[in-house]
Amino acid sequence: MPALHSNDGVVPIDGVPFDVRAAQLTQCVHVATVTSTMDHAHALAAAAAPSGTLVVADVQTSGRGRGGKTWVSESGQGLWCTLIERDVSPDALAVLSLRAGLAVAEVSEPWCALPVQLKWPNDVLLRDDARLLKLSGILVEARWREAATVDWVAIGVGVNLRLPSALSVPVGEHGFQPGCLTSRVSRAEFLSALMPRLRAVARLCGELSVDEHQRWTSRDAVRGMRCVQPEAGVLDGINHDGALRIIPPNGGVTAHRSGSLILSGESATC
Repeated sequence: MPALHSNDGVVPIDGVPFDVRAAQLTQCVHVATVTSTMDHAHALAAAAAPSGTLVVADVQTSGRGRGGKTWVSESGQGLWCTLIERDVSPDALAVLSLRAGLAVAEVSEPWCALPVQLKWPNDVLLRDDARLLKLSGILVEARWREAATVDWVAIGVGVNLRLPSALSVPVGEHGFQPGCLTSRVSRAEFLSALMPRLRAVARLCGELSVDEHQRWTSRDAVRGMRCVQPEAGVLDGINHDGALRIIPPNGGVTAHRSGSLILSGESATC
């Protein structure tokens, strides 16, 4: 489907003006319906779309998550977008989803009545007493020009702006019910706050700084809990290089840089 808006000026999203330049973007491509904003962004990047190109969709028919999971993103319920960035440092890719999640958490906080927390490697959660509700998910995919050079990175972000109206709320990834922002913030308003932060973290190099690590750790929703994947044990936070720390039953500490984190009692399917 052709883009409804693709420019570097003011783009109306849900009737609210979104100032592309003020959000520190190069251009914004607004589409009504798309399979996924990640797919659309990769196609644009392959056709030479510049760094700082943002794709925003009203509806995704096959939104993509980690591990090939897909879902339908309905109109009016959330923000579904992907940012294209070039000249990303290869040594920062391992922690980019953590940095992006931290940015989403900190930007979301003024619009949340519940504490905003994080779950390795890419979930932004709300804590409602003992329950964890999924507010946002992050997906980062890189395309390489040659062995050691990143051609572009697509940073996908999905944020629940409001819950489905149905009384039976669908359960999300790993059994989490969805959570949402409490006030009726517009997509344009949220994007205006998030994009400068997201572009800034995409330009960082290397592992998490001491400050970033402390900020992420202060929001760690699952430290001290038991998990069954990527191995059985007790969660012990993350390293500066983004690895998940687990204390297995036989003691010691192991570090995991890939895989999914599944807590004890969680479902491994959507």
